Amino acid sequence: MSVSALAARRVLAAASQSSHEGGARTWKILTFVLAVPGVGVCIANAYMKGKAHSHEQPEFVPYSHLRIRTKKFPWGDGNHSLFHNSHTNALPDGFEDSHH
Repeated sequence: MSVSALAARRVLAAASQSSHEGGARTWKILTFVLAVPGVGVCIANAYMKGKAHSHEQPEFVPYSHLRIRTKKFPWGDGNHSLFHNSHTNALPDGFEDSHH
């Protein structure tokens, strides 16, 4: 290899290293300027919607295609799903009493 080819190779290597450092800096800036505030706005939106949401139980409508039980669940009384919530999840015959 000639001296000029080696010099050109060194210049290209130096240029490529500095561009990678600039790219990392750019992504770091974008993370703190856009991503972190964006996540904060999403958290605030979810919090405000959660506070405004009504916590009333919806009216039970016994649709024949919902809450089908072909066999019992292998835990508890066999009628409640694993992550059952008595306020939001209805059983096949309606919502549970709030005293449960």
